[in-house]
Amino acid sequence: MQVFDAIFTDRGSKYAVSGGKVGSRDEAVEFVKTLCRTRKFARATHNSWGVLLPEGPLKNDDGESGAGMVILRMLEREGLEGEIVVVTRWFGGRKLGGDRFRRVQDAVRHYLDNRG
Repeated sequence: MQVFDAIFTDRGSKYAVSGGKVGSRDEAVEFVKTLCRTRKFARATHNSWGVLLPEGPLKNDDGESGAGMVILRMLEREGLEGEIVVVTRWFGGRKLGGDRFRRVQDAVRHYLDNRG
């Protein structure tokens, strides 16, 4: 599991991105549970994620409507299968509107550019 914490802020909202190898839906769900065992991530407003698996794409917006689809589209463009990406947001008090999708893209791009 790779975690890039506090990668940027926007109008008070703070972002992190995490990812790692998974081979099934159960492993994806367990990955997010493991991430959320850290109190900081458990208290986040959103832990949105996506993963491309042989049986099909999986996503979870976790209340950040549309975020999972943004993650999936970026993974599809990269052809990255079997690797979950989780974008975490701590709400800062001001709504971001459509900019929230740009921030999700920025977080996924950060992960893709810096993963080991």
